[in-house]
Amino acid sequence: MDDEYNVTYIILSGHVEVQKYRYLYFLIMFTVYILIICCNFTIVYLIWIHRNLHEPMYIFIAALLINSVLFSTNIYPKLLIDFLSEKQIISYSACLFQFFLFYSLSGSEFFLLSAMAYDRYVSICKPLQYPTIMRKITVSIFLGLAWLVPACQIAVPAILSADMKLCNLFLNGIFCNNSIYNLYCVSSTTRSIFGVIALTNIALFPLLFILFTYTRILIISYRSCKTVQKKAAQTCLPHLLVLFSFSCLCAYDVITVRVVSEFPKTVRFIMTLQAILYHPLFNPIIYGLKMKEISKHLKRLFCRTKVM
Repeated sequence: MDDEYNVTYIILSGHVEVQKYRYLYFLIMFTVYILIICCNFTIVYLIWIHRNLHEPMYIFIAALLINSVLFSTNIYPKLLIDFLSEKQIISYSACLFQFFLFYSLSGSEFFLLSAMAYDRYVSICKPLQYPTIMRKITVSIFLGLAWLVPACQIAVPAILSADMKLCNLFLNGIFCNNSIYNLYCVSSTTRSIFGVIALTNIALFPLLFILFTYTRILIISYRSCKTVQKKAAQTCLPHLLVLFSFSCLCAYDVITVRVVSEFPKTVRFIMTLQAILYHPLFNPIIYGLKMKEISKHLKRLFCRTKVM
């Protein structure tokens, strides 16, 4: 569908009964989006203002929560507009940009979780060397790489897709993800190779590194005293829960693209909404409840608010 300026528009055909339930969809998603912003930035604010939280572990948590807000902002505003629009469409260039941000920020989450795993490994397994290894410059480098490397990796297949010829303008989804590959007339070997390389570098390798690191932590803490075991459990469990949650989201994204025709439209729509609903809220809840220092400051904040 081309307008007078020759802009190609993609029709987002994954919505279900949007004309009938548009205001219900909008209310639910708007409420969740506000909750995501408030919950994530509340913890980021606590980490910012309390000096005892200015440690690498909490800095990485703050970066992870900011990443969750950016991830949600890439999806929710357009989704809210679509719910109130007569036609659910997006320009092809905007679709590619959403695709780029979706996978770039997803890769950043894996890298940030890898940095957190390494931080926990050094803290628990090499406590005497921790101040020397995890310096401010090291943390800054990890944060920079966490956002820069995935962006560079995903930029290549996104750029290669820009000039691809489209034979289908109906995207089987509610936002732009790997489903855009089903729109092209022919598949590109070069793009597919870069896509596999990007997936390996920003998801598979970090995931293997995280699993290896936590395995080493568990082995060493098992051989140590109960104090070390307790510290490992308190600080590693929240990271593992977040890793499991995000890995499930990524697995769902891959599966739905591969077996898209086998999922009923309504089921796919509900599962997609759940995938983007839970995880951005899951992060602040887990870190707010499971991280002792953050939980303590949260209780003080809410108690002070009630008194006022």
